[in-house]
This record gives sequence, C-alpha cells and structure tokens, in this order.
Amino acid sequence: MTSPGMRVVVVGATGNVGTSVVQTLGADQRIDSILGLARRLPTWSPAKTQWASVDISDDSSDLAGHFAGADVVVHLAWLFQPTHHPATIWRTNVHGSTRVFDAVAAVGVPALIYASFVGAYSPGPKDRTVDESWPTDGWPESALCQEKAYVERVLDTFELQHPEIRVVRMRPGFMFKREAACEQHRLFRGPLVPKRLTRPERMPAMPNIPGMRYQALHTDDAAEAFLQATVRPVRGAFNLAAEPVVDTPMLAEMFGARTFPMPGWPIRAAVSAAWRTHLLRTPPSLFDAVRHFPIMDTARARTELDWTPRYTVQAALQEWLAGLREDAGMPTPPLATPARAASSTR
Repeated sequence: MTSPGMRVVVVGATGNVGTSVVQTLGADQRIDSILGLARRLPTWSPAKTQWASVDISDDSSDLAGHFAGADVVVHLAWLFQPTHHPATIWRTNVHGSTRVFDAVAAVGVPALIYASFVGAYSPGPKDRTVDESWPTDGWPESALCQEKAYVERVLDTFELQHPEIRVVRMRPGFMFKREAACEQHRLFRGPLVPKRLTRPERMPAMPNIPGMRYQALHTDDAAEAFLQATVRPVRGAFNLAAEPVVDTPMLAEMFGARTFPMPGWPIRAAVSAAWRTHLLRTPPSLFDAVRHFPIMDTARARTELDWTPRYTVQAALQEWLAGLREDAGMPTPPLATPARAASSTR
C-alpha cells in the first residue's frame, strides 16, 4: 500500500466527477494535499484542497509547473458542449488531454489516472458482458466516442514511451448524483425544452427501443474507484458500473409506467431535428452510440481495487431526479444552480 502523504493534482476538479473525487481524496488519511485545476475557480473549499485556474487547451498554460512534485495526476477535464462546434471540444478534449500527458512526462509524475468512458469501446453485445480487452475504437459517428477512442490511442503511445509511469484508465458508464442534476440537464436537454417534459416520473408509458440498454453508477462510487487507483499500485483499464443494467423495463418499474415497443428511427429522427434546430443539445449520434455500447464486466475493479458500489442504479437515478426537482447544485461554476449562476453574473 502506498505510504501516507500523497500529493494529488486533479485536472477538471469542479464538475460532476471532479467534485466527488476531490471530496473522496480529501477524506482519506493517505492523501496529504490536493491541487484542483479548473478554468473557472470555485468558492467551494473542500478539505486539503487548493485551487488554480488553468485552461488545458491553452498552449501558454503552465501545466508542468502545477504537476511538479505530484505523486498522482487525475485527469478528468472534458467538454461535452458545444456539440455544434466540434473544433472547440476537440481542442480541449484531445489537444488538452495530450498536453496533460506531455506535462506528466516532462516532470516525471509517477502515476497518471485518466477518466475514459464506456463510449470509448467499439460496438458490443447487450446480452453478455465484455472485459477491458474489448476494442476501443468507439462509435464512428459520435464525436464524444471518437474523442475518447483517440485519447486511448494517445495513451497507448504514451505508455510505450514512458513505461516508468503508472497509467490507469477508468471506463465508467453514465454517472449520476444529486448535485450534478442541474448541470447535466443544461448540458443535454437544451434551453428551450421545459424541465417538466424531461421528468420520467411524469411519463405514463415508455417506448421500448431495441438496443437501448446501458450502464450507470453513482458518481461517488466512481470517485471511490479513483481513490483506490490512486493509492494502489495498479495499472491498466477498469470498467466501472453498478447493477442493474438500465433498460426500459427497469425504468418502467421504477416509475410505475407501462412499456410499448417502438423502433429506434422515429426517436432518432426527432432527436436529430431537435438538435439541428438547437432545441436539444444532445446530438443524434450519441443516441446511436448508446444503442451500441457494450455491457461491461466490472470484475477487475471489484477484485484489484476492492471496489463495490454502495448505490444501486435505481438509487443513483432517484437521487439525481430529486436533485433535478430541487435545482440542486454546488458552489462550483459547472454545478452552480440557476439562481447562483444568475447572481454571479450580476
């Protein structure tokens, strides 16, 4: 086990995953200090944490200076919007990630933990699980999936060039928690879609679309896996997901709704039209990608990280929905509630 007194740098520390990772690290006695990097500084003051403002896409930002002396760098920063401007998100997600990795190597940080995603995987089965050896070529029409797959290739080269650096790749499913509900709603629903129309508990019936099975987990459970990867001498990829797999029958049971069969093309066409007119922020390519995500086997995380999710998927989703009803958030720019965000601009 790693000795006490670790210094950890968290890149992208103010979003859904970053806030949970910072809190989980700060509560562990093996972690001595945390440096949280973000484009916009928060007013939040978690234990053991200092802040610095950094834009990883900006070539003039001194990432190496912030990484010097760190035991571990945890890279979480990722842009999901604006999906209508792919060059902007590519510059942060791919160019920015490459800059993070180069800075880790330049100052000799012993360990790098990168937040990948189930979307990095090539299309896979829905009726059985796949382990971490499944190909990571993504869904070809989704920018998110292709960026995640591209960064995986960058890491392949990085590991060959720097075998002395311990590299861990976390591949979680969708992550939910109460405090991230407003942010995720803003990111994916679009400004013109009334919130009440996106609450599944108000739906008397749900379409059962072929292939719409995917995995999820509570963000705090994902953060615990990041902690374990920080303090244990592990390498390689880890799938992260809770039980059960999300599908229409599971959701219908949660909300007391009935189901009816529906082919994917009408929903896909509606999503496409809404995205093109900026009514919806979720591109149709992501709808397609989710239908092709494989179902992941999480045995490696449970064994090598001694990781067991505390929350079922239903519990995580119920908490997220409660946060949506309550306009829950945190005092960080990405997770700010509508009221807090408005007051900060006055």
